[in-house]
Amino acid sequence: MDELKTLQEMQQQLGLELPTPAYILGAIVFGIVGMVAYFRGRRRSSSGLKWVGVALMVYPYAVSQTWLLWVLGAGLSAWVVLNWD
Repeated sequence: MDELKTLQEMQQQLGLELPTPAYILGAIVFGIVGMVAYFRGRRRSSSGLKWVGVALMVYPYAVSQTWLLWVLGAGLSAWVVLNWD
């Protein structure tokens, strides 16, 4: 039991934090949307759709807050839907 408390204290000192289930779900959902957008953009020779797809797949690595992940993902996904043609 003391080992668990020691590990939790070390985690807090290092500033490490495990992602929430909502964050993990968002990263998976927006990663899949990004992959679909990337392949659609590649097939249609649409560089904008292709690069937004790449952004959707990569940005969860740079964002650490769950609310920001969902806001950016929703915005980029809306752009994909509007430019799907």
